[in-house]
Amino acid sequence: MRIGAHVGAEDPLSVAQQLGAEVVQFFLSDPQSWAAPVPHPQGEQLRDADVEVFVHSPYVINVASLNNRIRIPSRKSVAQQAKAAAAIGASGLVVHGGHVTKGEDPGAGLANWRKLFERQAEAGGFAVPILIENTAGGDNAMARRFDMLARLWDAVGEFGAGFCLDTCHAFAAGEELLGIVERVKGITGRIDLVHLNNSRDAFNSARDRHANIGTGTIEPELLVAVCDTAGAPVVLETPGDGQAVDIEFLRANVKR
Repeated sequence: MRIGAHVGAEDPLSVAQQLGAEVVQFFLSDPQSWAAPVPHPQGEQLRDADVEVFVHSPYVINVASLNNRIRIPSRKSVAQQAKAAAAIGASGLVVHGGHVTKGEDPGAGLANWRKLFERQAEAGGFAVPILIENTAGGDNAMARRFDMLARLWDAVGEFGAGFCLDTCHAFAAGEELLGIVERVKGITGRIDLVHLNNSRDAFNSARDRHANIGTGTIEPELLVAVCDTAGAPVVLETPGDGQAVDIEFLRANVKR
């Protein structure tokens, strides 16, 4: 199992070395804008390095949205981000499940996810696997509650969609972490990446605020159990000043 962290995009390999990380995740463009990614200056080094790379897509992306001004640029951005991720040898592109707004039909949001994959399949598919990430809040979210996640997978699973399990998001969404790997795999058949984050807030808070492993409201033993059973690379999105301690804790406690 590879263990690492979300880091800045400027010099991810140097940060990985400082942290002792075997995997890194970062943004390839401003996470709060629609700006297209530009070629990474360390592209060749990233492709050749013995460090696994994942790219996180911008937060503004919402493939499920019924608003054309959001959904259409979201589709375009996912394809752009996937192409840029492939150029640096990334193993996958993480995309949040998204949501529809109050009063709208969640089924239409699920249909929009399917259209994303259908349209890209006609163009030859995505350049890297798309890893859909569960989210913490929103009554009309596509990947907050696992009953909706099952409906989402019915819509997109045949296209080879991957899954990224975020422990903080699941906890904040009201999903018990005990046995969560088995429940997720029972729906998706896979976990491609784990975002191992503690939570600053209480169970079922619907708040997405990450904490370091030893400082949040989730028992560290539950986080270790997720790592032990997921069989996937682990990325810490915890506060940066505690990431080295988090990695050291996991190395000492997770079965490898």
